[in-house]
Amino acid sequence: MALAGTTGCGPGALDRATASPAAPGQAWSFRSRPDLHPPVITVRRQARDTAPGYVFVAPKNGPDEDGPGQDGCVILDNDGQPVWLRLLQDEALDVMNFKMQTYKGEPVLTWWVGHHTGYGQGEYVILDRSYREVKRFGAGNGYQGDHHEFLITPQDTALITIYHKVPMDTSSRGGSANANVLDGIAQELDIETGEVLFEWHSLEHVGLDESYYAEPYDYFHINSIDVYDDEHILISSRNTWTVYKVSRKTGEVVWRFGGKKSDFEMGEGTRIAYQHDARWHGDGALTVFDDGGGPWVHEQSRAIRVGLDEDAMKATLVREYTHPGKLRSATQGNVQVLPGGNVFVGWGSAPVLSEFSRDGELLFDADFPSEGESYRAFRFPWKGHPQEAPAVVAEPGKGDEVTLYVSWNGATDVDTWEALAGAAPDELEPVGSAPRKGFETALTLKTDQSHVAVQATDGSGRVLGTSKTLKLGG
Repeated sequence: MALAGTTGCGPGALDRATASPAAPGQAWSFRSRPDLHPPVITVRRQARDTAPGYVFVAPKNGPDEDGPGQDGCVILDNDGQPVWLRLLQDEALDVMNFKMQTYKGEPVLTWWVGHHTGYGQGEYVILDRSYREVKRFGAGNGYQGDHHEFLITPQDTALITIYHKVPMDTSSRGGSANANVLDGIAQELDIETGEVLFEWHSLEHVGLDESYYAEPYDYFHINSIDVYDDEHILISSRNTWTVYKVSRKTGEVVWRFGGKKSDFEMGEGTRIAYQHDARWHGDGALTVFDDGGGPWVHEQSRAIRVGLDEDAMKATLVREYTHPGKLRSATQGNVQVLPGGNVFVGWGSAPVLSEFSRDGELLFDADFPSEGESYRAFRFPWKGHPQEAPAVVAEPGKGDEVTLYVSWNGATDVDTWEALAGAAPDELEPVGSAPRKGFETALTLKTDQSHVAVQATDGSGRVLGTSKTLKLGG
């Protein structure tokens, strides 16, 4: 018994092991997991000097688009190979804001899932390292939870966004006397109990006159919430072009950055338009994904870092990050400052994700099929330990040759696949090994035995998991 293409030294290291092929603009197809068909995300600039970790995205087809692959949660390596997939079977649903966070002191995976009609009506999901669901919850006070924000605070509370229709006379703004206006709501919940700890309503603090949007209906469009400190949060409003510092005790607006009523003297390059994802980094540092349209106000979208002097009330542009393709993102997008200072940018409705050095050098660049997009994109270190066994299928070849296709969705520590063969399930012996190559590795085995299986080992040779045993020819 031997693995085809082995060196003949001991069990042998298979030099013919291959990864599943994929073409740009198409969907993946795996023999061992025929239920998973994510879109292929193509790396255009290979990673160099990037921060450690994997790429987190939630691919979805854009409005009125029918692109390749299934929507859902995807973790990728720097080659664009899937590491973990949680894909939707219901095309009526969307997944957004997929990332790693900390809950009860442990790293977890989180996202929003639900129906999306410009704003969301859905639930928030938390999974542990073994991909087991530990919590699923909705908004409080009878509202529907929106996708634009799901942030777990250091106190294990959740900051979420809500859109709620409120009847209003908008005739003074060119609307109807019997119109509806969307109230942008920021809500803080105790995740464990569901208790609402804080609730802020845009209509109570921000007038329709602050909006740049032609229709009063969506005058505010809340799209991110971040913790400023224990007593304040930051709220971003796309359609007022403003980031608001808000008291967590009274709900009062402390200051406005940007928009028609900015409290800051806006330095050159600091004005934002239709922005997303305002994040506070302390010491006066604010990052924003500045979409810039539409209608278009800026030549291109950008990620910016702004210094805010709250004593002098002056805003200064520290750095901007733009794509060499001069991307225009009409919606969505985010900025993530990574350990070490690199900056990861999800370009929203422009189907691209990038990592820059602190000084703006493009270090990594990848894109979705043209029909696709991801609301946000991130890089995080992650170690996953799935409870399920590795998946394997066998396809016979010529004579006594068989190819085993093996994958283990979400297992991050697999270094090597070892093939086992024997005359019975309890008589399996190692017959060769091969390095893991991509999400699915193909191993070619020559054997006259009737039963085969594979087991996964880490870099030290420790067995992590074993597949089911397959009976060949049966």
